[in-house]
Amino acid sequence: MQKITPNLWFDGDAEDAVNRYTSIFDDSSIGPTSRYDEASAEALGRPVGGVLTINFELESQSFVALNGGPQFEFTPAISFIVNCPTTAAVEELWAQLSRGGEELMPLDSYPFSVRYGWTEDEYGVSWQVIHDGSISERKIVPSLMFVGERCGQAEEAMAYYTSVFDGAEVNDVARYSPDQQPDKEGTVMFADFTLCSQRFAAMDSAREHGFDFTEAISFIVDCADQEEVDYFWESLTADGGEEGQCGWLKDRYGVSWQVVPTVLPELLRDEDTEKAGRATKAMLQMGKIDIQTLEEAHAR
Repeated sequence: MQKITPNLWFDGDAEDAVNRYTSIFDDSSIGPTSRYDEASAEALGRPVGGVLTINFELESQSFVALNGGPQFEFTPAISFIVNCPTTAAVEELWAQLSRGGEELMPLDSYPFSVRYGWTEDEYGVSWQVIHDGSISERKIVPSLMFVGERCGQAEEAMAYYTSVFDGAEVNDVARYSPDQQPDKEGTVMFADFTLCSQRFAAMDSAREHGFDFTEAISFIVDCADQEEVDYFWESLTADGGEEGQCGWLKDRYGVSWQVVPTVLPELLRDEDTEKAGRATKAMLQMGKIDIQTLEEAHAR
């Protein structure tokens, strides 16, 4: 099972977005869907019975889409790089993802790639589409961009993340040169790192952007037991992180995570709606998830 899963927070568009994405990517599928019960609907102001979450896959990368409301907006601080084996594949994907969206960097030839473009899609999610002739099939990589006061922290953040997760290392790092102002010489122009054998990317940007990380994209950490929940919660909130509700937190760099035990979806999706409702009510009272309390509420 994928250890770290991107979660996309939509303002009621989760179903439309998932259907759109799975129609664009060839290797895609739609998994389980959960719906709002009375407790969760009241907490987020959503209709009872409406779609809460949808699990889906694109190019063997697992995602979760959440209908949460207008509280959070997507920003390019977290984007998804799609590495394509041919320039034709770049062109095709660009045409589909950019339709109805906003172009951030035009599809063109750049020093780092013969074909590359950066777009926000019609839902506001950011995609970087790039040609990579070394691969045989498309690969999706989450990318973190450190801007504003966070600019210059990409290298530090990668060291931090690779100290927290297993199967982790910093791979290639490309740095800004003296003539690439306003970026500071030596800061990260682009870097590739691995967490739990999953690829991520990071970069600094000193340009004026006017955005930051938001909860609209968070990363779910799947935990086998309470020991893992405790470890990741404490590690990711350490030294300036912020605890949230229902397993959500922000780390010291403002990136949002959800520390979630594997058993949680099983309890919340129980066919016995009364048991599921009790588990949901218990979860809504928590910061860090307590598995024993959840299971006791579910079984009561």
